[in-house]
Amino acid sequence: MNRKKAVALKYEALKDTAPKVVAKGEGKIAEKIIKVAKEHGIPIKQDKELVELLSKLDIGEEIPIELYEVVARIFAYIYKYKT
Repeated sequence: MNRKKAVALKYEALKDTAPKVVAKGEGKIAEKIIKVAKEHGIPIKQDKELVELLSKLDIGEEIPIELYEVVARIFAYIYKYKT
C-alpha cells in the first residue's frame, strides 16, 4: 500500500540559513498538512522523490546542502505562483 506523504518547509530569508522542515507525516497526517496548506493559501508542489528525501529529516531540521538546488526551484515556483 502506497500511503500519501507530505512535508512542509519554511524559510525566512533574513532569519534562516536554509529551509527547515516544519511538519511531516503520512496518511491522515499528510492529508491534514495538505488541508491546512490549502486553507491558508499556501502553494503545494507535488514531488514524490523529494518528499521521500525530506520525510527522513526531523521537524526543525534544515534541509541538507544536497537538496538546496531542487528546493530553490520549488521556492521559485511558489514565488511565481504568488505574484
